[in-house]
Amino acid sequence: MMREIALNILDVAQNSLSAQATEVKIIVKTDTKQNRLKIEIADNGKGMSEDFLKKVTDPFTTTRTTRKVGLGLPFFKDSALITGGKFDIKSKLNAGTTVTAEYVLDSIDRMPLGDIADTVIALIMAKDTVRIILNYSVDGQNFCFDTEQAREIMGDVPLSSYEVVTFLKEYINNGIKICNGGIVNL
Repeated sequence: MMREIALNILDVAQNSLSAQATEVKIIVKTDTKQNRLKIEIADNGKGMSEDFLKKVTDPFTTTRTTRKVGLGLPFFKDSALITGGKFDIKSKLNAGTTVTAEYVLDSIDRMPLGDIADTVIALIMAKDTVRIILNYSVDGQNFCFDTEQAREIMGDVPLSSYEVVTFLKEYINNGIKICNGGIVNL
């Protein structure tokens, strides 16, 4: 099992990139009154057939040719369910996929959220032409990052250049820190 939720998010979002998505939305929503942490990753990639969707959380179902098991989605599902949470995948061919995991926030079995900024930066580095949107909120305090806006500001400078990546990571961490009341990683 992965050690933090951010790594699950990265795995699912990398699946989105493999599915030729041009846009990946990541929503991280913490609601302490409802005792919930909700993660949603949505893309506009090629999607999955109904048959494949029914078995996609089976570890022996994968589209990879390098190995015969796919553990990312099964681990993500189990990490949410073990806390008493929920897990759902919706997908439509040629329309994209949405993966939602909901955790019981104060469950002793909930992994730490981890480094969301690193997750977004890894996605930018993997394919800086894909639009990555991060919506991060804690009890109604919101932060949004969108690579489309960053590209407008940067002009011809690639988002994957060292200086830009360094700035973006700090920018994202500051937004998350404000939402978290002064803490970078919950």
